[in-house]
Amino acid sequence: MSGTATENAYQLDEEIQRELDAYYEYVAPENNQPVDNLFPAKQQTLLKRPLYASWTPPAGKRQTPGQKRRFLADAKVGLFYAMAEPPLAPDFFLSLDVQPRADWHEKKNRSYFLWEFGKVPEVVIEIVSNREGGELGHKLDGYARIGVLYYVVYDPQLKLKGDVLRVFVLRDGEYQALERPHLSRVGLGLKLWDGVFEDSEDTWLRWCGEHGDVILTGEERARMEAERADYEAAARQEAEYEPPISPPNSANWASILISYES
Repeated sequence: MSGTATENAYQLDEEIQRELDAYYEYVAPENNQPVDNLFPAKQQTLLKRPLYASWTPPAGKRQTPGQKRRFLADAKVGLFYAMAEPPLAPDFFLSLDVQPRADWHEKKNRSYFLWEFGKVPEVVIEIVSNREGGELGHKLDGYARIGVLYYVVYDPQLKLKGDVLRVFVLRDGEYQALERPHLSRVGLGLKLWDGVFEDSEDTWLRWCGEHGDVILTGEERARMEAERADYEAAARQEAEYEPPISPPNSANWASILISYES
């Protein structure tokens, strides 16, 4: 692929650019067909929201002191890695040091084209809902081939033989299972959490810190801060209105002295 460097960007040759534009026009996903059932959809939301609400990625080489590292976390977005291959569509992915383009309505910016973003996501999660998804077959091979560092398979209904949660790390071009679900290169862990999310009680896959503390959604943070504020206000009120200990009056002193002398 050839082109010329300009002051602000790398400019492709016009013929190559026309071919890319035609490709984006052809592959742009706009069929609006439903692709998931309710549990995976809610689970994807629960994986995404806490990262934007409460997570700070580990510092990278490109950040200046005090600058938050950029990232993109999303679900069911087409992951295009080669023009001659069909895209992958992970249930969830996390990619550091990237963000959506300003004009994300342009067809070349509507999906995750590797050559546009310049890198593969660090994390991909697949949620098993049947035995035909290929999570431990062609999907595993595909993500390894394009270089996704961490691959996670969450099997809440045990449709596949083995564990509910499998976490793999890419080493020498092949995935190896991790003994504990800690993704050290991105500063995140995973855990199973029994609780209520969006009025639905279930066992959910949650992000957590190194010591197992769950990364909160915005709603959970707001509720926790409100409860803390109420507790602190009640403690202050109790301290303000607690009656002081007064010394006995003269009559009481007299009775005390009489008792003592007798």
